[in-house]
Amino acid sequence: MAYGENRVAVLGLGGTIATVPSADGTAVPALSPTELVSVVPGLAELGVTLETAEVRRLPSPSLGFADIEAVLAAARERIADGCVGVVVTQGTDSIEEVAYALDLRYDRPEPIVVTGAMRFPTEAGADGPANLLAAVSVAASPHARELGVLVTLADEIHAARYVRKTHPTSLTTFQSPDAGPLGYLVEGEPRLLGRIPARMVLPAARRATPPRVCLLQISLDDDGYLLDRIDKHVDGVVVAAFGGGNVPAALVPRLTELAETIPIVLSSRVGAGTVLATTYSYPGSAQDLLKQGLINAGFLHPLKARILLRGLLCVDADHDDIAAAFTAAGGCGNTAAWPWPQTATDALEH
Repeated sequence: MAYGENRVAVLGLGGTIATVPSADGTAVPALSPTELVSVVPGLAELGVTLETAEVRRLPSPSLGFADIEAVLAAARERIADGCVGVVVTQGTDSIEEVAYALDLRYDRPEPIVVTGAMRFPTEAGADGPANLLAAVSVAASPHARELGVLVTLADEIHAARYVRKTHPTSLTTFQSPDAGPLGYLVEGEPRLLGRIPARMVLPAARRATPPRVCLLQISLDDDGYLLDRIDKHVDGVVVAAFGGGNVPAALVPRLTELAETIPIVLSSRVGAGTVLATTYSYPGSAQDLLKQGLINAGFLHPLKARILLRGLLCVDADHDDIAAAFTAAGGCGNTAAWPWPQTATDALEH
């Protein structure tokens, strides 16, 4: 498989894929993107010219929104200079959040492909080289255009909107429980079997001060202690509720009061499936909470819902626009509800 003289940029953020052993036997990020690509077998056969740059060298739990902005700026610069795609290497712990945050801000047709590794480069069966080779293949493929940000590990291609890390050590940890992979690497070639229905990109941020959005997971016999202590300290809340979006009845008055002043998004802590808007009607049920002004996250995992809510607050979206955005992104209704212009994806190419 060759794509002629296509250029792909590889941007490094650190993570397990870039680690080397330290004196005490643990591992720390130390390899540059240039060093990473130099040891990947098969890259030369792709017929792709690689350009490398190190944006950060951090373990992924230490990445933040400022780092995401830096990699987004670097990706846009490389695309403007003629690259047909960008690969981002990073630690896997925060890939599902970083990828979605990038996806909400990236409006170009050329793909950004995020990848990493579950094993250190010095371990037997290290997966980093194979993941990097697959990511470059996807980034260079014309079939990956207009899909926004993708995540590629273990020869699977996932949409940033759906993918999740589901296991701390498994090589197949990245899954999209509700949507499944968009495609696979087959004999080294990207094969896309599905596409996202529409690209949903936020406009440029307007707020000078970044909003603070917290994620509150509800647990058995929750008395609302944490809920009582976030008032006036946050700009928005994502509630990870029981099952289809249910909470203890005792929390309803406090959530109702908060929803009058800041956006409260209702999601499920289960990890798959959607908030159930009409199944139950008891106090604390999703139906009850939505009537009190909470916003339905639909299929969006709580981590994704937090990323979206923060992005919406960055552009000063009002309650109606926030609710419409979650209707579209969460699969609660027609994707046309997205309040800003969308980019329709190309027809599936075989």
